[in-house]
Amino acid sequence: MTDRVTQISEFLLQLDKLKSINRRTYINGGERVENSAEHSWHLAFACWAFAEQFQEDFDVLKLIKLALIHDLGEIDAGDTYLYSDNRNNAHEAERKCVENLASHPGNPIENFVELWEEQEAGETKEAKLLKVIDRLLPFLHNITSEGQAWKDNNIHKSQVLKMHQFIEDENPEIYTWFISKVEYAVGKGWLKAS
Repeated sequence: MTDRVTQISEFLLQLDKLKSINRRTYINGGERVENSAEHSWHLAFACWAFAEQFQEDFDVLKLIKLALIHDLGEIDAGDTYLYSDNRNNAHEAERKCVENLASHPGNPIENFVELWEEQEAGETKEAKLLKVIDRLLPFLHNITSEGQAWKDNNIHKSQVLKMHQFIEDENPEIYTWFISKVEYAVGKGWLKAS
């Protein structure tokens, strides 16, 4: 029994490394950037809340699992900024990290890689909601920090619209809210109008 506890403890310490991966998104109010573990926790709660709000028969437990696992690949790969040029290749290094975590002797989660793959593919209704909310939260943080990350990285309205366009098909209600906030941010000078 002691060996099992030691192994799972070592696995949990591997997962703990996600706390050291800083993102470019500022926390509410803009006092500092968030780390990927904080983002994953916030995403899990946000997905749960939206699933309850929309009442579309989501598998909430699966949704929370997808949210908790979705950024674990960043432990080795680091965070890839939404507007980064190498965003399309980030999943390769992330997948390798997830496979390594899955094969850790202390990992008791049998479908670890399958869950990561499901959220990565974004085809189930839970994974689709996760993708929408995963884009929504950093956007929300930009609004509450008066566009601090947008300003830091010289982001324009056209870039934000392009990276969030898919939300229109997935959830028109969220997209309508999003568009109103984009216009608000441009009006306030937090986001460049071009």
